[in-house]
Amino acid sequence: MTASLVLYGSPLSPFQRKVEAVMALKGLDYDCEDVNVMGMPDWYKEISPLGRIPSLRDRDIAQEGAAGTITDSSAICGYLEKLQPEPAVYPDDAFDHGRALWLEEYADTGMAMAGGMGLFRPIIFNIFQRKEPDLETARKTWNEKLPPLWDYLEQYLDGRSHFIGETITIADISVAAQIAQTDMLAGLPDKSRWPALVAHYEAMKAHDCFQRNNAGCDKILAKFVPEKFDLS
Repeated sequence: MTASLVLYGSPLSPFQRKVEAVMALKGLDYDCEDVNVMGMPDWYKEISPLGRIPSLRDRDIAQEGAAGTITDSSAICGYLEKLQPEPAVYPDDAFDHGRALWLEEYADTGMAMAGGMGLFRPIIFNIFQRKEPDLETARKTWNEKLPPLWDYLEQYLDGRSHFIGETITIADISVAAQIAQTDMLAGLPDKSRWPALVAHYEAMKAHDCFQRNNAGCDKILAKFVPEKFDLS
C-alpha cells in the first residue's frame, strides 16, 4: 500500500526535515521519493518551477504531473494544518499565530541562508562532487554569521522550553530543523553561551517527530561525513 501523501526531496534538506516533523507530529502516513538537487530531473521542474525541495503530492487529488502537488515547505505545512488540524502546529491566538509565522520565516530565511549556504553547502556539496570541503567559508559562517542569529533565539526563548506557549509549534520545528543542518557537520552552538537554545534543540531532536528524518540523514552522512568538522 502506498500512502496518500508523498514527499519529493531529500532528508538532508532542512525544509524537508520541517515538513516531515509536522507530518509525524500529526500522525500522517507518507512516502518519500528522493530528488537529485544537483541534477534536477525535468519531471520535478514541472512540479517545482523554482527548483525547490521539498514538494508534496496528495495522491487523493492527482497521481502524476503538477496537479495535486504543493511546493515550498511553508505552503506544505499550511496545507497539512488544514488537512489534519489536530494537533495544531500553528497557534489559535492571533498574535501568537503571527509570532509563529515570524519565527518560521526567521528560520527558513535567515538561518537557512547562513547555515545552509554558508556552511552546509560549502562542505557537503563539495564532498558530493569529490572536492575538498570549503572549510574557510564554513568556519567564517560558524564564528561570525551564525552567532548573532543564535543570540536572537536565545533571547527570544528566555529560558523557556518552547518559543510560543507550552506545546510544540511550527516555530520550534522550524528552528530545530535549521540547527540540525549545521549540527550534522559541525556540532552544537556553545552551550555556555546559548544554554536555552541548545537545550531546546536537544529536546526537539530527541522528539519522535524528528526520528524518521534523523535516521535518513544518519544513513547518508555515515558514508560521506564519518566525523564532524572542527570549525572553532
